[in-house]
Amino acid sequence: MSDIKKIKDEFLLRLKKNLDLNQVNQIKTELFGKTGLISSQFKQLGKLAEDERKKFASDLNLVKNELEDLITTKINDIETKEINKKLEKEKIDITLPERPFIQGKIHPVSQVIDEISSIFSEIGFSVEEGPDVENEYNNFTALNTPDNHPARDMHDTFYLDDAKELLLRTHTSPVQIRTMLNNKPPFKIIAPGRTYRSDSDQTHTPMFHQVEGLHIDKKINMGHLKGCLNYFIKEFFEVDKIKMRFRPSHFPFTEPSAEVDIGYEIKDGKIVIGEGDKWLEVLGCGMVHPNVLKNVKVNPDEFQGYAFGIGIDRLAMLKYGINDLRAFFDCDYRWLNHFGFDPIDVPTNYRGLSR
Repeated sequence: MSDIKKIKDEFLLRLKKNLDLNQVNQIKTELFGKTGLISSQFKQLGKLAEDERKKFASDLNLVKNELEDLITTKINDIETKEINKKLEKEKIDITLPERPFIQGKIHPVSQVIDEISSIFSEIGFSVEEGPDVENEYNNFTALNTPDNHPARDMHDTFYLDDAKELLLRTHTSPVQIRTMLNNKPPFKIIAPGRTYRSDSDQTHTPMFHQVEGLHIDKKINMGHLKGCLNYFIKEFFEVDKIKMRFRPSHFPFTEPSAEVDIGYEIKDGKIVIGEGDKWLEVLGCGMVHPNVLKNVKVNPDEFQGYAFGIGIDRLAMLKYGINDLRAFFDCDYRWLNHFGFDPIDVPTNYRGLSR
């Protein structure tokens, strides 16, 4: 018992001193480590007589518990003091002004693509995508474009090799070719995406956005095409009535082909889509040429269909009053902040397409 008391008195005295964390842990090791003083005392129990062993063990456990509690308290006190010191040094000055918070905006082109996809999904169209870099066959030949067609010229198309086998797609019609080659009819798709042509002015840029539609099935006719476009234009411009006319035109991949004009009028310096005595061209369309169907292994005697192509950037300009196409690609946050859309303003036919 005298050894235990001696150990207790010595370490109680040491623990009363102003110690750091390392020093306290050192004392803990000296007492309770493998060869520590308290651990060694427990090893002596087997050498004692049974009546002495009980009392010795009881006294030893009391000393052990007292020293353990004191060491734990000491460690907690030291850690608390260190935390308080850090808090004093790292105090946040809440008088500083907050950092500015800038919320991003959805680009009008992205918004219009979502609006178009929402409208066509309501009448059974699915959305397909394809690569921007295309081969000559998908972009021209499969679409019944003759070898001497002006669109194949270098001044209209961005070719990526001397053999003119790879190019930046001039429209999203190649997506229609890929879809028809990889699947069986019927087809009912739209294909929005970037397209490229060598052109640049206030209403044209070398890179722009198009959406093309395709509906192939049995007994499809021009009446279906007119009904589809009439529905789309009314829904997109959010008007109850629309004046629309089909003007004969020519595209190598459709026959017959037409340009679609819509009526409008000018009110307070703004274009109002719907009624009016003026006409505005908005898209091209037609019945898919039989040669195109043959090129994708679809029997033109059994299946017919229509196709249309719409300039997404042009629709955005008309609907949201943007007068210069080049501003779409200037990366001017002030412009985007004015014409952009809230990230959670997702267009739906039920809630409404636009603000």
